[in-house]
Amino acid sequence: MGKQRLGFLSDFVEAITRRKRGGEAETLKALARPASERARVACAVLMGRIGDAARVAVAEQALSAYAELDAEERLAFFRSLRDDHGVDADAIRAAYAAWDAQPDAAGVAHLFEVVEPARQTLLRRLNMAPGATLRLVRMRQDLLAAMRVDPDLAPIDPDFAHLFASWFNRGFLTMRRIDWNAPAAILEKLMEYESVHQMQGWPDLKRRLADNDRRLYAFFHPATGDEPLIFVEVALTQGMPDAIGPILTAPDAREPAAADTAVFYSINNSLPGLKGVSFGNFLIKQVVAQLSADLPELRCYVTLSPVPGFAAWLATQDDAAELRGALAGGWDDDAVDALRPQVLAWGARYIAQAKARGGLPADPVARFHLGNGACAHRLNWPADLAPSALKSAHGLMINYLYELDRIEDRHEAFVRDGEVALGAQIAEALKA
Repeated sequence: MGKQRLGFLSDFVEAITRRKRGGEAETLKALARPASERARVACAVLMGRIGDAARVAVAEQALSAYAELDAEERLAFFRSLRDDHGVDADAIRAAYAAWDAQPDAAGVAHLFEVVEPARQTLLRRLNMAPGATLRLVRMRQDLLAAMRVDPDLAPIDPDFAHLFASWFNRGFLTMRRIDWNAPAAILEKLMEYESVHQMQGWPDLKRRLADNDRRLYAFFHPATGDEPLIFVEVALTQGMPDAIGPILTAPDAREPAAADTAVFYSINNSLPGLKGVSFGNFLIKQVVAQLSADLPELRCYVTLSPVPGFAAWLATQDDAAELRGALAGGWDDDAVDALRPQVLAWGARYIAQAKARGGLPADPVARFHLGNGACAHRLNWPADLAPSALKSAHGLMINYLYELDRIEDRHEAFVRDGEVALGAQIAEALKA
């Protein structure tokens, strides 16, 4: 590190620590540097020996400077995290040699300490700033985008993911039912984050929150305030639905629904920066428990879910060329009746047999619900005629069934053996 940069480090720390003692001029001078330099130097300061009060102030300056960076500057910032805040290879070798010579608990603890990249400590210290947790989640969102430009940034991501898995532990999450009386800031975020069935303004949102036949639940974290992490929309119906249109366009219910079925028809992870941190399994199970307590007349808990990978997978199946051609045209009632058995047969193969790397189901929604202990119960076609659904799944949807007395057994069978629980309709379609 050159003398000029060392001088700036000293000036920066002095400016921050003197700020409350009338050092505004020095502070302004230090903070007049370009944002990219301020962000990098503030991170270096955080990794040095400064007091807690100064650390909070410097962390705030680091995150504020980061927020000013453009895309190219963020790339440089992440490369600095990768190159300047990694691990010390010599320290790892020495720690391993010490443990190998005397494999005791102290040696293990020291080895564990030195193999952790320094950027995990940096991220923890950045998190000391007010409101930092949400800002770091958004930083990771930027990182995931930057990795598409520079895949060599990938080693940084496990550090974010590791810390977020701890910071967003289920024990810190609270579930809330959201109704029309919720703060406007939360309601606006629900409209912004809805990605499965986008809302067409405030009247649409109000309909989805109607007390007589709708419910909406969300998970929140104390460090992120009124930012919903994940939310699920529920329709209370008579019987299991086979199409999304009637749910989305149903008129307001004037009286409480005489419902026997709770339909989870839209589940949204709100923050891309929390990709890979699982909340949904806890949310679904807690919502089921809450609904069963509030509405004991409910007998069936089921989803009406998209099948987002079906069209792409079907395009790889040589034997399905004729069906793909037929699906590309318009459908009248006769065509639907003729094509339905073929669509259901291929849909059943996709859900039950198509695999991703690691042997898990290829479809991401299937992985989610089967991993939560649901059964792939029934395929529905045509069930969603929205352009995006036609493009991704030829309009196919599926009901995943949550049976309260079988959730845990199915979850264990899926995790342990990869077993995909199938309903009678899908099992029969596999024979076609």
